[in-house]
Amino acid sequence: MTQSFETPRRWLRRAGAARLEFGADYNPDQWPREVWDDDVRAMRQAGVTIVSLAIFSWARLEPREGVFDFAWLDEVMDLLHAGGITVDLATATASPPPWLTRKHPEILPVTRTGETLWPGARQHWRPTSPVFREHALRLVRELAVRYAEHPALVAWHVNNELGCHNIYDYSDDAARAFRLWLRERYNTVEALNHAWGTAFWAQRYDDFEEVLPPRLAASHPNPTQQLDFKRFSSDALKEHLRAERAVLRRITPEVPVTTNFMVMGETKGMNYADWAAEVDFVSNDHYVLPGPQARDELSFSANLTGNLAGGHPWFLMEHSTSAVNWQPVNVAKKPGELARDSLTHVAHGADAVCYFQWRQSKAGAEKYHSAMLSHSGTDSDLFRDVVRLGERLRELAPIAGSRRRRAPVGIVFDWESWWVSEHDSHPTDRLRYRPEALDWYTALLDAGIRADVVPPDAPLEEYRVLIAPILHVVPGALATRLRRYAAGGGHLVATYFSGIVDEHDHVWLGGYPGALREVLGIRIEEFGPLLDHESVELDNGTTGTLWTDRIDVTGTDVEVLAHYKTGDQAERAAVTRRAVGTGSASYVSTRLGPAGLAPLLPALLGPAGVSSELPAELAGRVELTIRGDHWFLINRTDSPVELDSLGEPVLEPRGVRVLHRDSRV
Repeated sequence: MTQSFETPRRWLRRAGAARLEFGADYNPDQWPREVWDDDVRAMRQAGVTIVSLAIFSWARLEPREGVFDFAWLDEVMDLLHAGGITVDLATATASPPPWLTRKHPEILPVTRTGETLWPGARQHWRPTSPVFREHALRLVRELAVRYAEHPALVAWHVNNELGCHNIYDYSDDAARAFRLWLRERYNTVEALNHAWGTAFWAQRYDDFEEVLPPRLAASHPNPTQQLDFKRFSSDALKEHLRAERAVLRRITPEVPVTTNFMVMGETKGMNYADWAAEVDFVSNDHYVLPGPQARDELSFSANLTGNLAGGHPWFLMEHSTSAVNWQPVNVAKKPGELARDSLTHVAHGADAVCYFQWRQSKAGAEKYHSAMLSHSGTDSDLFRDVVRLGERLRELAPIAGSRRRRAPVGIVFDWESWWVSEHDSHPTDRLRYRPEALDWYTALLDAGIRADVVPPDAPLEEYRVLIAPILHVVPGALATRLRRYAAGGGHLVATYFSGIVDEHDHVWLGGYPGALREVLGIRIEEFGPLLDHESVELDNGTTGTLWTDRIDVTGTDVEVLAHYKTGDQAERAAVTRRAVGTGSASYVSTRLGPAGLAPLLPALLGPAGVSSELPAELAGRVELTIRGDHWFLINRTDSPVELDSLGEPVLEPRGVRVLHRDSRV
C-alpha cells in the first residue's frame, strides 16, 4: 500500500493569493442558454470561485460515435472565466451515452446472480471492459486537447464517484481481469491454493483459468476468494482512474488531477487509503446520514479524509446545502447546519467547500435534492445562508494551505478489516466495523479530546494513544509495528475480534486474539457473541452488547480494569491492560457504545497523559480542531454555549467559532 503521508501534493492551477474555494457541480446543459447568464450573476453574488463542470455530459459532448459538440461547453467555459469563476473540468465518463450501450451492450455490468444492469440511471459500465475503456479515453483525449490552455481550467475531475454503483462486476470481462490480477499477486496456482485454503470443500485449482469471481454459489463462497475479489474490484477502478489520469498528464502535465472519493457511512468497496496516492489532491463527497451520531459521523469522515490526504489540503467536492433526495425521509437542515457542516470539513483540512449542485434541477431523479440555488431562487433563506457562508470563507482565507495539528490520540481505520470482519460464516452477522470505530470517536468527542482517524500505514508512533477497533486483519508486519509501538512508550487499545487473521484471512493459531495475543497478555479459546436481546453487565456499571470474550489472563503484569458481572463470562475479565516496555496494551472485549466507553477513558488515556485541551465546562459540548494557529470551536448541540472561560462571546446553537491562537489553553 502506498503511503499517502509521503506523497507530494499539488493544488489547483491558478494565480493569486491563497483562498478557500467555494462552489458546486454545475450542469448548464440542463438549462436553456438564457439561464446561464443569470447563473453567473448569482454565483458572483454568492462568492462562488469554482465549479465542477460537465460531469454527466458525455451524451451532449459526443452525441454520436466520433462526432463531438464542444460549442456549448466552449461558451460556458468562456462565460465562467469572464465572471472570475474557475473550472474543475470533468472527463464526463461517468455515464455512457445511449448510442454506446446500444452498440456495445457488453460494456454493461453483471451482478453476482447474472443479471445485467441496464441503462436508465448512471455508471452503467464495467471497470474492466476494454471496449468502454477505449471509448472513454478517446473522449478524455478530446477534452484535454481542446481545453489544455483554457484560462478557466484549474483541475481535472476524473469520472465521478468511481464505484458508487458499479464496484462489483461479475461479468466475463471481470473474470478474465480477475485471473490476471491473481496471476500477478500469486505467480503460481499453488500459491493461490495455499492462500485460499482450497483444501477445504475440494476447491483446489489446477489452472488459473478455472477461477471465477465469487458469483452466486450453493453455499458460502471461499472467504479469501471474497477478500481477493474485493481487493481486485477496488484495484480495477483504481486502474481506470490511472488510465484517464495518464492521458490527462500526457497532454496537460501542469493541470492537477483528482477524483471524488466517498468517505461516508457504509460506502466501503473502494480502498481509499490505497487510492490516495493516485491523485494530485484528495477530494471527497459527504452527505449527512440521519441518526444520533449524524454530526459525529460527518466529523469522523472529514477527519479520515484529511488523514488520507496526509495532512495536506483537500477538496470537499460534494455535500448538501439542505435535504437530499435518496434517503427514506429527506429532512431539511436546521438553521446553522449549512455553515456548521461546511466549516467542520474546513476544520479538518478542506480548502474547498462545494455542493451538489449549483442550481436545483427541475427534472430527473435528483430534482428534490437541495442546491445552492433552490427552486425558490435567490429570494430564499437558503440562498441568503449560502451568501453568508461565502462571506465567511473569504474571511477565513488566511488559513488556506495550513495543516491540521496532529491529535494526541489515533484511531486506526483499515478497509481490509472492514471487509473481512463483516464476511459471512463468522461468529455473528451483527458485527459492524465502522460503527465501533465511530463509537470511540464519539466517546472522545464527548470527553473533549482530539483524535485523528488514520489508515494503518500512517505514522502510528506519533500518537500517544492508539485505538484499533476491530482490527481484524493483522499481517505479521503490522503486528510487529504494534508491539514496537507499545514497547516504545505508546499506549495501544484493541477491541474484540481484533488480531484474528493474517492477510490471507487465515486464523492466527494458538488462541485469540492471535497476532496480538502476546502483547495483550491474554488468551481466548472461544468467542461469546450475544443474541439481539442479550446484554451483559460489567462491574464498573456499564453494559455490553453484541460480543463477549472468555478471556484467560496469561500475563502476570496484566491489570483487569473491568470484569463481567453477568452472563456466561461472569467474573472473567472484560477489559484488561498490560504494561509493555514503557507503554501499554489494553483490550476491550465487548461493545460498550460511547456512554459505556466514557468511564474507561480516564484509565486508558491517563497513563499517556492525555486529557482535554478545552476547559472542563466545554468538553463534550464543543468539538475542538486545531488547524495551523487557528482553533475551530464547533457547537455539537442545539443550544448556545458560553465561552466565558476562553474570553469569547456565546457560541450560538450549531455554530462555529474560529479563534486565532496557539495551542495553549
